[in-house]
Amino acid sequence: MKELLEKINAEIAAFQANANLQVTKGNKAAGTRARKNALEITKMMKEFRKVSVEAAK
Repeated sequence: MKELLEKINAEIAAFQANANLQVTKGNKAAGTRARKNALEITKMMKEFRKVSVEAAK
């Protein structure tokens, strides 16, 4: 679970960097990367929920 949390944090950091580039500089490629990061974060959050529920049992 700790490993998954580290991956989530790294993906969130990448999302923030790419989203910031899109907003501040209008970088279209960074916007595409940010959307891809958002999809990965969603997948990882679902996995985190499954792992967390199992650990709570």
